[in-house]
Amino acid sequence: MKVVVTGGGAVGRHLAQDLTERGHDVTLVEQRRDLAEKLGTWAPDTRIVYGDACEPRILEKADVRAADVVVAATGDDEDNLVISLLAKQEFAVPRVIARVNHPKNEWMFNENWGVDLSVSTPHLITALVEEAVTVGRLVRILQFEGGQARLVEVTLAENSPAIDRPLAELGVPRDATIVAVVRAEHVVMPRGDTVFEPGDEVLAMVTPDSEEEVRRILTGG
Repeated sequence: MKVVVTGGGAVGRHLAQDLTERGHDVTLVEQRRDLAEKLGTWAPDTRIVYGDACEPRILEKADVRAADVVVAATGDDEDNLVISLLAKQEFAVPRVIARVNHPKNEWMFNENWGVDLSVSTPHLITALVEEAVTVGRLVRILQFEGGQARLVEVTLAENSPAIDRPLAELGVPRDATIVAVVRAEHVVMPRGDTVFEPGDEVLAMVTPDSEEEVRRILTGG
């Protein structure tokens, strides 16, 4: 897979290195010359392009047009939005992922700006904290397609309406899917005859219209 990462700070650098180690073809774009030169020695297997990724000519230099994924990972939300819009509209990149630095700006990171998936570190950490300590409450982990698709998680409480019932009988909405069940540190791929137990961690993909119904089915509230 060909990936272009913009922003050579700690987040972008480690992401590029990790993807490179996993065997992907990675290009990292950094606008600070001194940092770009250092990145060349820190990440010798990653192609480094010096320049401002908000400029189409720099994205051309990074061969964004051939990329499968662009990750806008700079420390500036405005830059990440501009990069995402250019990647999607000017270069027709199939998948654009953008980093949200300030949660108050998260509402802008949607398909109108070319963003397929936004990642807000503060919100993600909050969700993971809630997921780790909360039983019987639906927690939103990630949002895709500008919030039109959401990954949610709930640890089933003893009084969950889903307990001792097979998946096929729960009446999950057509625009929602139970994607996995974590039980006793093992992942169960759910089928129609999968029966839910107290303590099951249930992961579901939902839409805004189906989220409340899934919440009712799994938590009763």
